[in-house]
Amino acid sequence: MPPQLRLGVLALQGAVLEHVEALRRALRELRLEGEILTVKKSAEVDLINGIVIPGGESTVIGRLAKRFGLLNKLRESIEAGLAVMGTCAGMVLLAKEVVDAKLGPVDQPILRMMDARVVRNAFGRQRESFEVDLSIPALGREPFRAVFIRAPIIEKALSNRVEILARFEDKIVAARQDNMLASSFHPELTNDPRLHQYFLRLILGEA
Repeated sequence: MPPQLRLGVLALQGAVLEHVEALRRALRELRLEGEILTVKKSAEVDLINGIVIPGGESTVIGRLAKRFGLLNKLRESIEAGLAVMGTCAGMVLLAKEVVDAKLGPVDQPILRMMDARVVRNAFGRQRESFEVDLSIPALGREPFRAVFIRAPIIEKALSNRVEILARFEDKIVAARQDNMLASSFHPELTNDPRLHQYFLRLILGEA
């Protein structure tokens, strides 16, 4: 019988439904059984095998997560092995250090889990959004169409535990550290399920 997965999408703000649909497609194409929960309460974190922190406004998501007791709960659960995928704002929230491209150091609630210094809005504001084909060897030979919207980058890996998965113009835009996966771009806004499939294989110990 295929393994039963219970997946969560942090549902405080941002591209929640898009990630729910992307996870459903990834499950279907990998022929895995599973269900997807939209997570708004700390107790719900105990019910899942992995969680996606979506793109959106990282400051808003962080403040709401702190207010609802989710920030500490997520930190404890990730430390205990819960798999997490952070996209765009989710990458910012996972980082140990965050600066803004124009404002410099910022004070916002973050998880401080991934050994990375992240720069917010590294490619500019909304009007500088763009799409590009990326080489991501971990996903196979075919390029991945990446959608960047007010995207961050990993300016620097703070330890050798961080595995760089993709770069764009020599900037780190996707990385993994143990049970944590982070991308600058929005994989949920494309029809390519491979990054979500990679996340599922990470949860299953196959990636």
